[in-house]
Amino acid sequence: MKLKSFLRNYCAISTRLLAKLKRTPMGIVVNGRHAIVTDCLGEGDHISLCLPQDHKIPQTADIPIVVVYEDTDLIVVDKPSGMPMYPSPGHDRDSLSNAVANYFSGRGEQHSFRPVYRLDRDTTGLVLLAKHSYAASVLAKNVKKTYLAICEGILTGSGEIEKPIGIKEGHKLQRAVRSDGEYALTRWRSLFSGHGHSLLALKLKTGRTHQIRVHLSSAGHPLAGDDFYGGNLLKVSRQALDCTEIRFLHPVDRRTMRFVHSLPDDMEKLLKFMRNSGYTDFCE
Repeated sequence: MKLKSFLRNYCAISTRLLAKLKRTPMGIVVNGRHAIVTDCLGEGDHISLCLPQDHKIPQTADIPIVVVYEDTDLIVVDKPSGMPMYPSPGHDRDSLSNAVANYFSGRGEQHSFRPVYRLDRDTTGLVLLAKHSYAASVLAKNVKKTYLAICEGILTGSGEIEKPIGIKEGHKLQRAVRSDGEYALTRWRSLFSGHGHSLLALKLKTGRTHQIRVHLSSAGHPLAGDDFYGGNLLKVSRQALDCTEIRFLHPVDRRTMRFVHSLPDDMEKLLKFMRNSGYTDFCE
């Protein structure tokens, strides 16, 4: 097998990372000697990679974060509502990027900000971050997420919403279902209903911007608190959406990893209101 095939297929090195390794002095070494990707490997060969040094380090901001898990390759944090992933106009120093950089800085470490996926500013829940480029490359297509959401209206059973999503005409940020949009598939299961609301577990087959919010709104069941897509603010002040569970294979030792966290207080308060309605529908 050629070295390139081994790195791309067996080690799951991305094309982008492979290109960086080729430009890094002694980035790819076989048996202690510099190697090129067209070299052929033999039984017993020892391959080592020198990962490119991180240069793009985010600014720090003294913002506390909740670390759920951490090792030398990755970190899992619990993102609160109101915190964007990246700095943006009006949120120059209060992003998760700034908070994580501050956490690393306090330990004498510097890492680029590498979230494996993104959450909207007001969406809460677990965020997985890679500490180096190899972990990011392997984790990119290796994470299964389960979201919990509270939508308006009564939904029972389970189903899926398969509608293309694109930018809403005349808008820069807002999305909408449109025939010329990108393919999107959301699978949902109803867990509990009451007082005109339903608690849903959702899994995404695709990862379009605002996918859950747009799909549920298009089905006539916008998220509670999501006034951007037709929900009302009577019971909760932001979209009731949380990334509650993540599963993935560890990028280095291939262990199966699973993390689950509790719903934030505002969603728990809304659930309590729903339970007092006297109507429930649990789905096994």
